[in-house]
Amino acid sequence: MIPDNKQLSTPDERYGARLQRRSTATALLQQVVAQETANLSATLERLQADGSLEQAARRIVAAKRRFVAGGSKSWSYASLLATDLSASMANVTLIDGTVVRAVDVLSDVRPGDVLVAFSLRRYARSTIAAAEEFAAAGGAVVGVTDDADGAVARVADVAVVVSTDSASYADSPTAVAAVVHIIATLAAASAKGARRRLARRDVLTARLGIYADGDR
Repeated sequence: MIPDNKQLSTPDERYGARLQRRSTATALLQQVVAQETANLSATLERLQADGSLEQAARRIVAAKRRFVAGGSKSWSYASLLATDLSASMANVTLIDGTVVRAVDVLSDVRPGDVLVAFSLRRYARSTIAAAEEFAAAGGAVVGVTDDADGAVARVADVAVVVSTDSASYADSPTAVAAVVHIIATLAAASAKGARRRLARRDVLTARLGIYADGDR
């Protein structure tokens, strides 16, 4: 019997349990597709029922300043959300640890600020510490995590809990990416001036020649 996803805590353990068995590429593909489909469906159904996606979007739209953070692999999701939010609203800052450091942001947290913190296995200490300090300073925290009982979920004003169960050695990114897309979409739909901002960006990207011919 193969241990469940929570018992397999490292990529090496998951590889040994799932990918070292004799299996054709076709069979493995079917397993991965079935798991991803089930995982995405179950996650979105649960999030629709608990209302956390709408709550997260409302917090982001209502904020005066919006910060997004995530360590290790979670940084990729944080970057994706920050990019999409920046298209429709102002004052979105990705804490990248280089140009924008957590210590600088945490030194100037104000009422009305929000931090979207991505904390997924294997839970970067830097993200947990940033979320805890941000909340302690009076800011609002939106946590996107795969652990409903984890440190970021406990400190968050809104916790968006995703499932990352996978048939692979790597935890699934599918539901996380979908959640990023939905939050950005809901926020854009409610953000004041989003349509004007998007139209202005179209003009600027054409003038600056940012994208290939015909693409924006």
